[in-house]
Amino acid sequence: MSNPEIYVELILPLPLNMYYTYRVPEELHGDVEVGKRVIVQFGSKKFYTGVIAKVTNKSPEGYDIKDILSLPDEYVVVTELYLKFWHWVSEYYMCPIGDVFKAALPNGLKLESRSKILLNDDRVVRPSDLSGNENMVYNYLLNNDKNELSSVLVNFSGKTSPLSVKNAIPVIKSLVEKKIISLEENISDKYKPKKSSFIKLSEAYQNEKTFSIELDMLENKPKQHAILIKFAEFICESDNDYSIEISKSKFLSDGDLSQSSLKTLQKNGVLEQIEREESRLVQFDDEVVPPKILNDAQSEALKQIKGSFEEKDVVLLHGVTSSGKTEIYIHLIQEQLDKGNQVLFLLPEIALTAQIINRLRKVFGNRVGVYHSKFNDNERVEVWNNIINSDIDTYDIVLGVRSAIFLPFKKLGMVIVDEEHETTYKQFNPSPRYNARDISIVLSHFHKAKVLLGSATPSIESYHNSISDKYGYVSLTERYKGIKLPETEVVDLKKMMRQNLMKSYFSVPLLRAMENSLAKGHQIILFQNRRGFSPFVQCDNCGWVPKCKHCDVSLTYHKYSNSLNCHYCEFSLPIPKKCSKCGSPQISTKGFGTEKIEDELSIYLPDAKVARLDQDTTRSKNAYERIISSFENREVDILVGTQMLSKGLDFDNVRLVGVLNADTIMNFPDFRAYERAFQLICQVSGRAGRKGEQGKVVLQTYEPTNDTISQIINNDYKAMFKQQSEERQMFKYPPYFRMIKMTLRHKNMQTLETAARIYASNLTKIFGRRVLGPEKPVVSRIQSYYLRNITLKIEKTASHQRAKQILFEELDNLRRMNGVKSVDVMFDVDPM
Repeated sequence: MSNPEIYVELILPLPLNMYYTYRVPEELHGDVEVGKRVIVQFGSKKFYTGVIAKVTNKSPEGYDIKDILSLPDEYVVVTELYLKFWHWVSEYYMCPIGDVFKAALPNGLKLESRSKILLNDDRVVRPSDLSGNENMVYNYLLNNDKNELSSVLVNFSGKTSPLSVKNAIPVIKSLVEKKIISLEENISDKYKPKKSSFIKLSEAYQNEKTFSIELDMLENKPKQHAILIKFAEFICESDNDYSIEISKSKFLSDGDLSQSSLKTLQKNGVLEQIEREESRLVQFDDEVVPPKILNDAQSEALKQIKGSFEEKDVVLLHGVTSSGKTEIYIHLIQEQLDKGNQVLFLLPEIALTAQIINRLRKVFGNRVGVYHSKFNDNERVEVWNNIINSDIDTYDIVLGVRSAIFLPFKKLGMVIVDEEHETTYKQFNPSPRYNARDISIVLSHFHKAKVLLGSATPSIESYHNSISDKYGYVSLTERYKGIKLPETEVVDLKKMMRQNLMKSYFSVPLLRAMENSLAKGHQIILFQNRRGFSPFVQCDNCGWVPKCKHCDVSLTYHKYSNSLNCHYCEFSLPIPKKCSKCGSPQISTKGFGTEKIEDELSIYLPDAKVARLDQDTTRSKNAYERIISSFENREVDILVGTQMLSKGLDFDNVRLVGVLNADTIMNFPDFRAYERAFQLICQVSGRAGRKGEQGKVVLQTYEPTNDTISQIINNDYKAMFKQQSEERQMFKYPPYFRMIKMTLRHKNMQTLETAARIYASNLTKIFGRRVLGPEKPVVSRIQSYYLRNITLKIEKTASHQRAKQILFEELDNLRRMNGVKSVDVMFDVDPM
């Protein structure tokens, strides 16, 4: 009697909100388990990695069932708890479960097939049978060994391709139909364990007698003899352990040793070479030290946090900049480790990990792991496996950016969200558009863990939750060791210009402050929240501005590459020598970014060493750490940067911070603009005077009487909160209402306009004045797609779930209409 059939329902890494059922071959019945990876064929040719969401004996009806092909792991990769978490993220953020799969699992764990082009050898090809483009592609395939479809398309359609085929796909299709080529799917494992070579004595020579005999016999072969002499030195250093294994690279570090002689000894059976897997993750070798003793204010805050956790699962720690929040975190982490729990420490920016990882590892050593997007696929897989695989020592603490929220912890006791107000916790694109701060609270609920939110300038939503008694609240109102908050000098740019007291983009008060600071050996931070040299260039004769051909934005001038670049799609152009509209050669740069500030400093402060911290200078893996380390080591006098500078960095020798233009943040068309201006400027100001004497901030603005400027000067968070919350309550914005933004996109503007108008009209019939739009966003075309926004505001007391259901129902109605069904609709729940 045969065993009953077993089926698995799988989540696949595709934008599909459903399970797919596959049959389990009998030989794999004993191995299937919820949370394991499987390899399956999807469609006629493609292969994907799926994750088992359910095991069942019930056979689906109505279609043929394919078998799973293999189970690549012996252990579960995603626990059932995290599968529930994935489903919550999918439902709340209105995205397919397949998108959550793609965001959560490292790429190295997602095996996918790649299309390979094969030439049919038995086919006689005459050039006259092919079109010009077909001949070009065919000849390329004849002369290249690596004929993966993706590389062929890049070579023929890429920006730098010298070939004239604009789109190779129809050409490939035609060659397949003519049976000149065929396509084959190959599965490749993206994760490759790092392996290192070791050498050791063969078992017969692992004793003093036989080794000595062999050593004597090789005296007449000096190169082989030298290798065994070297091996004897390692044996002596290891207390005469003849079975010692020595790293091959370490052994051959002496350049006088012959690799060919080493191979001869291996061939003759004297030595053996073995391969061992080796971790790519950095190890901490220094001695650990106990946590620092807290001062009275920190001790009281810690006591209040622990007391709040007895009643609340979430506590907001509101501590001014440099009040010592990190030391409080360390004491809380130690308590969790003593209970046998794990801790997730979330940071808003990779730049912060370089500093905080050193502070944590000094106390916790190799119990601390790091996880962020600058890690390559193999490193991310190793961190994932470290946490999920109980056969190895797992990390007790993980320091990471927002993607670390999906790591498969088994004993999570606490999540710390540092700088919880930061917008970088929000995933904007692609889907799921989650907020790591918010979903950390849900994840902690699944784990029955606690959440600590920390900030000097909390988000209005978090502070509202604390005064509404939803969260616990603890404040730290004084800096560590009683150091005063920096003095703020506001400079009126309009007045400076009238009095001719501007030197380029620096007011005379700012330049004097910089000169004084440098004379005393102190360092300076200059904040300008715009990268590049100049936001745009313009014809002085007719006003023409070069724009991106794919996006509705002007091109930013970057001096280092001498090009105009689009920050949305990477389209670029060389600097025009003359206006393309009127022919005038009078083209000049307008406005300024971090690159121009760096350039201008060489004129006014020529002896100062300047570095820049922005997206352009931190593209490589270790660039953040390198720039920050050089500033910490006082190799740099002035650090110019964007909002990356505001995210909790700690520098001992900075006494002056200059904010070059506060108005660019405050005048952004967004209801959060004043809140963000307050947060950004207060945070970057907080980098000054963290150790020693009081620091100074010079804040340049065209609106010195603006309420937000006054609130920043006085560090008056409560005044800012009161003013902004009153306005939000009046105009129905968070935290008093919930928001869902729908972005519709299409390459045809008229099709998009029609779809947006119909969708908004249908929603208005149901939700009334809660619906805003459709309206053009600030950037209304990106990567050749036109965009329109529709926003829904929902009362906190209304059913969020029912509102989402209606949005999906009306979207289904829209997609059944001819002419507009091809319009994409992207949902953003709780937009930032």
